[in-house]
Amino acid sequence: MTAQHLPLSILDLATVGRDETVAQSLAASVDLAQHAEKWGYKRIWYAEHHNMSAIASSAPAVLIAHIAAHTSSIRLGAGGVMLPNHAPLTIAEQFGTLAELHPGRIDLGLGRAPGSDQQTFQALRRTHASAERFPHDVLELQAFLGDESRIEGVRATPGAGTHVPLYILGSSLFGAQLAAALGLPYAFASHFAPQALTQAVELYRREFRPSEVLAEPYVIAGVGVIADDDPDVAQEQLQVARRQRVSLLYGRGRTFTDEEADAVLSMPQGRQIDEMLTYAGVGTPDEVRKYLSWFAGHADADELIVASLAPSRAVSLSTLGHLAPAISPVAALD
Repeated sequence: MTAQHLPLSILDLATVGRDETVAQSLAASVDLAQHAEKWGYKRIWYAEHHNMSAIASSAPAVLIAHIAAHTSSIRLGAGGVMLPNHAPLTIAEQFGTLAELHPGRIDLGLGRAPGSDQQTFQALRRTHASAERFPHDVLELQAFLGDESRIEGVRATPGAGTHVPLYILGSSLFGAQLAAALGLPYAFASHFAPQALTQAVELYRREFRPSEVLAEPYVIAGVGVIADDDPDVAQEQLQVARRQRVSLLYGRGRTFTDEEADAVLSMPQGRQIDEMLTYAGVGTPDEVRKYLSWFAGHADADELIVASLAPSRAVSLSTLGHLAPAISPVAALD
């Protein structure tokens, strides 16, 4: 199957640029969603991260509510909520409220990672047992959003009866096994954790058990992209992105100079960053579209969710315009 025959969606990390405020970043996310709606993308997801100054999506439900109010048809969701950070009832009420306000437009992807460092882990009042309860909590949440709660006398209002679609997110075999056992769609985070992609998808499809919500397995695979008419611009943006990841992963609060970042990239630590970028389509729009076609088959995916890697806000938006499903091969941005 090629990318032309697959639904194409967007993962918006709500990144805060070096010279941007958080308010400007969130305004850019609204602008992106409005463009994506016109361009024919299936959905946009926002991921829960904490204590990261470059990412403004720590409260996905709040961000989704704001963007849903400024769009009319595109699906919006969490990609995902880190469920062990929350009580299932709280998430059911949040996303149940969204579903009542915006019927048929809300998704809920669920992960079990902390989405944070160890200090933030503690600040969230999270324990290691929280992750161990993840399968149970998914079922509890699903019931709160369904017609019959698993806890006698407790009902999610809003939430009950909304049947918000759940997706299991993962980057390992655990998520694949859980999604297969519960008969839920599975989204693999190959845009930053590529190692187990093919093995996890194969396991999920092999062990999938049909459920009331899904008759056949459904796989969403993440992939990074940078597309520009000038291939040198695309490669330059990739290099800037690599340098920024050095500061993010190893800076401990400081920003490396270009020279310092390049030195780290030449070391073994740099290989870790490049491994995170294993699945990245970078080049001209035609080259990136061909890459997505290859990746769709490689990942055995039913849908691709693209994450722009370009640090430049303009290049990031034009990248998604170039790859948009509903417009000509080379997009004309308005």
